[in-house]
Amino acid sequence: MKEIGERNKMDVSASIIELEAAVERTRTEIYNNLNAWQRVQLSRHPDRPYTLYYIEQICSNFIELFGDRQVKDDKAMVGGMAEIDGQAVMVIGQQKGANTKQRQLRNFGMANPEGYRKALRLMKMAEKFNRPIITFIDTPGAYPGIEAEERGQGEAIARNLFEMVNLKVPVICIIIGEGASGGALGIGIGDKVVMLENSWYTVISPESCSSILWHDRDHKEQAAEELHLTSKDMMGFGLVDDVLPEPLGGAHYKPEEMAQTIKNYLLQTLAELKSKQADTRITERIDKFSKMGFFEENLKDEIKKNHPESENE
Repeated sequence: MKEIGERNKMDVSASIIELEAAVERTRTEIYNNLNAWQRVQLSRHPDRPYTLYYIEQICSNFIELFGDRQVKDDKAMVGGMAEIDGQAVMVIGQQKGANTKQRQLRNFGMANPEGYRKALRLMKMAEKFNRPIITFIDTPGAYPGIEAEERGQGEAIARNLFEMVNLKVPVICIIIGEGASGGALGIGIGDKVVMLENSWYTVISPESCSSILWHDRDHKEQAAEELHLTSKDMMGFGLVDDVLPEPLGGAHYKPEEMAQTIKNYLLQTLAELKSKQADTRITERIDKFSKMGFFEENLKDEIKKNHPESENE
């Protein structure tokens, strides 16, 4: 009986290797051909790493700072002093929360005016102590509530845009998930603006765009395509400086690998930016953002060609 049992044993290791290779090929094919809406969904994956995770993995000696010195502390915006391989920096970013309770506490990453004022306070502190600034952007937009507008949401974001473009220290902005509207821009003016591969960056979310144009949210997939919001689109438009590749399957699939990719990029880019004079960085920063949205004459001709009715408007 022992000999019969031994003969019936099958070596399936070769089959397992073949199946694993097939799975890997399929995964590669799927993730290399994602459409815009699928990338939006991937950016919202509940296991996707958030700002505090990256700070924990990339930085050491992080000391979180609180409050805007006017109203209160906004839990949707986090920030503080830290070090990256011994290099002193100031890190700031939106935090969504890892579970339902935390998401409610963090207001799903939608900051109020005091969040943007806290961010600016930390930026000015970084400038005072000559610390480079790193921002992590991940928000569906600034909080749109009436109370936020009453406390000056628009003014707070506009003030950040004005102040950030004139900061004397290096500024690197990384879109790690969602980058929607002024909520993203409020901490998104930098010498380098970078996107993770499966993040998105645009003036409005696909759902909100669908609600405005089609009066319902059912056209969100079409809206995502029309908005051209992916990292590849933004790189093509010249609106971001670099795109960081994510592990196959998304940042949540291998978060430690993603954190290391970001850290390597930060160390290399900080070295480049610190080699420049402050006035040079500010001039280049202003020039970069001034060129965005420039309307060229040949673009007018292209619009007339594709939309002849526009000539009568």
